Amino acid sequence: MTFTWPELYFVRHGQTDWNAEGRYQGSKDIPLNDIGRAQADKNGALLHDLLTRAGRSASEFDWYVSPLSRARETIERIRASFAEPLPEVATDPRLTEISFGIYEGQLHAELATGAMTIAGERDANFWYFRPPEGESYDDLAQRITNFGSALPRRAIIVSHGGVLRVLRRLIEDFPPERAVNWFPPQDSVVHFADGRATLYPAGASWDD
Repeated sequence: MTFTWPELYFVRHGQTDWNAEGRYQGSKDIPLNDIGRAQADKNGALLHDLLTRAGRSASEFDWYVSPLSRARETIERIRASFAEPLPEVATDPRLTEISFGIYEGQLHAELATGAMTIAGERDANFWYFRPPEGESYDDLAQRITNFGSALPRRAIIVSHGGVLRVLRRLIEDFPPERAVNWFPPQDSVVHFADGRATLYPAGASWDD
């Protein structure tokens, strides 16, 4: 499917206990921990700052979120940084994290010895690897393509690391092996425009 992606601001949800423990989380509904809540708050302040510096209003964007609670709490905390009236948030199941099937809840290190290669050591074929009862990144890309093709205008999205990997593949034409090995940050805002992504870490100085 060929279409032009609109401008996007993307935030990955904050940390959960499973993230901290190095577990495959996927479609399991694991809540934010205290570090994750602080990350969400900082990302909200950063997004507000980025839009202000660009002379933009948050109301110029449609807002979308994954249905999983860690993403929904993140977007609520982000929106708390804005005093202006904002569009309603649309919850879209196509933004749910990739499913790791029977491997969800297991440690990355435990599976790396055979069942599923850990990020940083994957080859291009991992894009098509589908865990039992789960999804491949190619499956996820079809979901995200379907979502993107229906976007009526620019958007702010709060979702997951796997979704962000796929967006970089779809929008920036990342090679598959680069996409599946890249580590998506939880303390940053990613701006997609004109076929490229710019990453802004929370807490950094953006003075000209």
